[in-house]
Amino acid sequence: MKPSVCVIYTGGTIGMLPAVDGYRPAHGLRERIVAEIPRLSGAGMPRIEFVDFDQLIDSANAHPSHWNTIAKMIIDRYDLFAGFVVLHGTDTMAYTASALSFMLQGLGKPVIMTGSQIPLCEIRNDARDNLIASVLIAARGDIPEVCVCFGRYLLRGNRTVKANAFGLDAFDSPNCLPLADIGTGVRVHGERLLASPEKPMSLQMLGANVVTTLRLFPGISADATRNALDDPVRGAVLECYGAGTGPSEDDTLMAVFAHATERGVVIVAVTQCLTGSVTLETYAAGSALAQAGVIGGRDMTTEAALTKLRYLIDSGLAPAAVREMIARDLRGELTEER
Repeated sequence: MKPSVCVIYTGGTIGMLPAVDGYRPAHGLRERIVAEIPRLSGAGMPRIEFVDFDQLIDSANAHPSHWNTIAKMIIDRYDLFAGFVVLHGTDTMAYTASALSFMLQGLGKPVIMTGSQIPLCEIRNDARDNLIASVLIAARGDIPEVCVCFGRYLLRGNRTVKANAFGLDAFDSPNCLPLADIGTGVRVHGERLLASPEKPMSLQMLGANVVTTLRLFPGISADATRNALDDPVRGAVLECYGAGTGPSEDDTLMAVFAHATERGVVIVAVTQCLTGSVTLETYAAGSALAQAGVIGGRDMTTEAALTKLRYLIDSGLAPAAVREMIARDLRGELTEER
């Protein structure tokens, strides 16, 4: 019997059609795919079932409520399919992939996120290859994690960043090697995959807790930072310089961070650099952040740190427990010290 794959269409460039004000997501993608890629339903391909969002979105409009919708669609159909493909816009795909990796607890099947830089409706597009590769990988059923399949690579979802606004290899995974190379065939690097889960599949929905991001820059205002960390914020990702440094001689700013952490706001430091890791103890300018209660996020991306922070807070953990769990690898999102 052929394996079955569920394709969830949320919107994004892959299914857009021209409109008066520019490309917009459009229903009817299944019919357009059948017309444009007839071999997708041919011999050697899995059975495919399409499920659409009721209200398609440009991923620039993505919201945590959409992550809940996708996760619910997956768990409701989990036992019926070998794997899942989520068609999504590229702009916030890394956020959604990161969020789903935490929300889908005990995931034992592939959830492959993909999309395109050029809509399927255009004669020259990258939608065709990305979709076919994603369906074939999802049908394997033996990759127990959320991934991004785009261009030449299969990447761990919570390690990805969108690195190119126009190129067809739009995504990068700066601190984690690709899980598979996609060329004349698909070469999966099994030794890089997460282990199959020991616990059964379950879903952690996200609530209304507020988390935010802050980016350090020369001359950052203590007053503006105080306002950004004020109630109802419960957590923040702080994009620091280099290996986790900040303006340590700005006592007023350091006091703002200290006051926020004393109130229970969890602040996680990540690096503004594309590659590398945060170690707050390396420099005095980083130690000052640690003394203010900021937690080092190691080599997590901003997208992974933000969604992990939200996931932990929404799990009902106290701030002290969230701080402890932030530096612990849960889904392959960070490299732990050995």
